[in-house]
Amino acid sequence: MPLADIFSSDKMQLINERLDALWPLLMAYGVNLVSAIAILIFGIWFAARSRKWVRAVVNRVPHLDSSLAGFFGNLLRYLVLLITALAVLGKFGIDTTSLIAVIGAAGLAIGLALQGTLSNVAAGVMLLIFRPFKTNDYVEVAGNLAGTIRTLSLFSTELVTVDNLSLIVPNNAIWSQPIKNFNRQATRRLDVLVGISYEDNIGQAIDALLAEADADQSVLSEPAPMAVVNLLDASSVQILLRVWTATPDYWPVRFALNRRVKERLDEEGITIPYPTSTQYTFDGRRLTDRTQATDQPKPETPKP
Repeated sequence: MPLADIFSSDKMQLINERLDALWPLLMAYGVNLVSAIAILIFGIWFAARSRKWVRAVVNRVPHLDSSLAGFFGNLLRYLVLLITALAVLGKFGIDTTSLIAVIGAAGLAIGLALQGTLSNVAAGVMLLIFRPFKTNDYVEVAGNLAGTIRTLSLFSTELVTVDNLSLIVPNNAIWSQPIKNFNRQATRRLDVLVGISYEDNIGQAIDALLAEADADQSVLSEPAPMAVVNLLDASSVQILLRVWTATPDYWPVRFALNRRVKERLDEEGITIPYPTSTQYTFDGRRLTDRTQATDQPKPETPKP
């Protein structure tokens, strides 16, 4: 085909007409394309900056765990990216209203399917915010699970028992029940119960118990130790010795004080009674004397 035919006036006029028809479309879509690219770049930048801002703000709060900074930072980042994606799609004429409805329905379905997991995440966030315990605290959680806190994550908490067993407890089970923290307070009260014979001198026994409490340097002077008659039992007079000590010293003081109280009462000649039974044969002869279990209070299970 001759070159003159290609660049003939009629063909050039047709090309110009088509360019004139496409030019408004190119301008409109070009502006939208440039706007979409600008929104995308700004959204990605703002998402990254917002994550850093949230982390900086959360890290300034003393009682909040550092893992919350990453959690809230990433949460805000993904939210900004989602809004950015919807804004970019809207620039190309896509109906974002129906898209938001689809995303909401999908989120609801996923939330129902992962209800248990999400409840653990929510409980983990609450535990990290309110901090009812921290690492190395000895706690009792989820009804009757006791141990030392090793790790706390958004999904579960790891405890180590006194016999060195690991317990992985879902956070929802911890948050939904009372939490007993044995290390949260700086001091703890210690009660020692001792039964003496009805024939023994109560005042002498009380003085002996208070003397042993005063002799222990780990026993606090304020609140002052006290010893009182707690109960008139069937076979003994129950005396309560109540002292206060620093929380880390609780069990060493308890063990030492129990031994020293027993030895001191022996030195004072004060009897710690225990029930006995005598068995006889049918002809009246005594067969055996057998001691039964002492009526002293049952000791607590050691807890750090």
